[in-house]
Amino acid sequence: MLTKSHFHNIYYKDMDQHPPNSGGEGSSKRRASKRRLATLKETARSNVKRAEFGDHLKPIKSKRYRPGTVALREIKHYQKTTNLLILKLPFSRVIREIALEILGPKTGIGLRWQSAAILALQEATEAYLIHLFEDANLCAIHAKRITIMQKDIQLARRIRRVCICPG
Repeated sequence: MLTKSHFHNIYYKDMDQHPPNSGGEGSSKRRASKRRLATLKETARSNVKRAEFGDHLKPIKSKRYRPGTVALREIKHYQKTTNLLILKLPFSRVIREIALEILGPKTGIGLRWQSAAILALQEATEAYLIHLFEDANLCAIHAKRITIMQKDIQLARRIRRVCICPG
């Protein structure tokens, strides 16, 4: 049995517009576009402030720092702090994985770790890495660069006489 909605769907099938107030595709698109336009206007109003002198409106610009400013701020922040930089749980997972590789999975020995032992390993690891990056930074500066590359780290390790290759 054909109802009024079937008639509308059949009659207006190939037409772009639906009859007014029918709730068809065109009116829902119009309502959605009006809603989007309203939200865009609201966000535009929230990003605009009145100037101190005069009635014209100026858009608020987000503060954009020059390249390197934020990096220097982060360097100063991390130099002031004494807390660990590597997260404890991922570091302990790596330590446990390395220990299992050394012992071999066939031994079946499960190691238990004291938290102080993992903390001592983490302190030593971070001190080693920081010293290595300081030396690599000096190598990069000597090469008239400001970016540390892999060859800088390799040179710093070679100067320290740390074996780069396993064995």
